[in-house]
Amino acid sequence: MIDWPVKMSDKKDDDSDLSVVLQTRPKTKRPPLYKVMLLNDDYTPMEFVVQVLERFFGVNHAQAFEIMLTVHKKGLAVVGVFSHEIAETKVTQVMDFARRHQHPLQCTMEKE
Repeated sequence: MIDWPVKMSDKKDDDSDLSVVLQTRPKTKRPPLYKVMLLNDDYTPMEFVVQVLERFFGVNHAQAFEIMLTVHKKGLAVVGVFSHEIAETKVTQVMDFARRHQHPLQCTMEKE
């Protein structure tokens, strides 16, 4: 076995330099989610609401019909939960589409 020469300046009497510093990584929070809701009104045709649900929320006809009935009977329905940017885009798309077709359909979002 070879003994390496140790200089006195390299030798430490205390363990202060041997302590390990642990850095904790900050835990990344998930972004808040937002519920997108359709609101009932007395003028927008049910077929139009079904079309909106199929077109902008990717649900099939049967699901769209069920959601539309919920909107009609309960006054509103949550049609999806998204990140802020996506929820905002969906609301804007639905509102623009309804306005272009001269329907007063309202779509809103709120933090979950």
